[in-house]
Amino acid sequence: MSLGMSDRLVIFGISGDLAYKMTIPSLYRLEKRGLLEVPVLGVAGTDWGPDGLEKRARASITENAGEPLDESVFARLMAKMSYIYGNFDDPELYEKVFAALGEAQAPTFYLEIPPSLFGMVAKHLAQAGLLAEPARLVVEKPFGHDRASADALASELHQYVQEDQLYRIDHFLGKEPVQDILHLRFANSLLEPVWNRDHVRGIMITMAESFGVADRGSFYDPVGALRDVVQNHILQMLALTCLEPPSGSPMASRRLDFFRGVETVKVEDVVRGQYDGYLKVKGVAPDSTTETFVALKLKVESWRWAGVPIFIRTGKEMPMTATEIVVRLKNPPGVVYPSRKRPPGHDDIVLRIGKNSGVGFSLRIKKPGTDFDEPEMVNLDFAQSLGYIPTPYERLLTDAMKGDHSLFPDQAVEDETWRIVEPILTDPPKIQ
Repeated sequence: MSLGMSDRLVIFGISGDLAYKMTIPSLYRLEKRGLLEVPVLGVAGTDWGPDGLEKRARASITENAGEPLDESVFARLMAKMSYIYGNFDDPELYEKVFAALGEAQAPTFYLEIPPSLFGMVAKHLAQAGLLAEPARLVVEKPFGHDRASADALASELHQYVQEDQLYRIDHFLGKEPVQDILHLRFANSLLEPVWNRDHVRGIMITMAESFGVADRGSFYDPVGALRDVVQNHILQMLALTCLEPPSGSPMASRRLDFFRGVETVKVEDVVRGQYDGYLKVKGVAPDSTTETFVALKLKVESWRWAGVPIFIRTGKEMPMTATEIVVRLKNPPGVVYPSRKRPPGHDDIVLRIGKNSGVGFSLRIKKPGTDFDEPEMVNLDFAQSLGYIPTPYERLLTDAMKGDHSLFPDQAVEDETWRIVEPILTDPPKIQ
């Protein structure tokens, strides 16, 4: 069921780090594109004073918008923004929110706050009469730390909102290169026919970071690589890589069908590692067994992907920073030059999701003056070819306010993704 377009955006946690780095710059970019159509109310636990919001927003945009600040755009944004402050567990704060919303009938409440506060804030909003449909509630990850806690959090929130009012943000799904996966697959006659078990040898997804945990030890140590990026970001990218073609069914249904076909991972198909020096990071337990690296093999029981191995790896302090999906194709018959070995290299389709987003194809071409061929990579850089690329939160906030669930995992999908990785959480292999 569609809830229609929101008429107000309310951001709890407007004073936080995520708002500073991501949300406020995204609102500015939306305003610049003429796409911010509603007033924005920030709710903070801090009193910034009469000019605090403007100063905070100016610094945030200057530092993080990725472009020079345009004073006319900034003035328009500030005309739409306001904020109130108070204790998130104080009913008086929600009376202020109610008053500030005025005639708004369909607000979107975005909770940029720790998950431990989701239920409390939702309860106060409901008691203030603010969560009745067509209002909606947007929450940030992590949504639980295992299957049981995710189910418990959903049950708590379902006391106050229906599932179709609830939007779970995974910012990776808002990245343009991630959304491009489906379009590359199904809009290109060169790719669509080979995207199946008849032509694909394997799929590899890598999210590597050349840096470590730095000053985030106390946050990262209870989480680890599996919870931080595999259960959410990487599995969602995998779903887009493997989904069936659009057929009129909602994205949520197609995504759920895929995850139901993914076998629960076997512990013997998992490697967990920890980089040298991790135990010395401030906030990390001296005897921590938290993984900063994890690699695993998955199998999908579906007609399209039966027998195709899927490999996932992610880690910190790796040799480089890169996020990419490699679809490795089967080799053609070696009949062109049967008297010699096939040259080195692989026939890959590479989808780059990080800063240098784009797509690459490995082709074999004849080396001039010889009868030998050699692999070459043909690359397309999205930024160079396509120009402006919206930030993830530009798309996700707009979709939530439109009532479009396509990029937001629902509770059934969350349950399946936790089910897939559950054995690694309950009986983790030894850290290497």
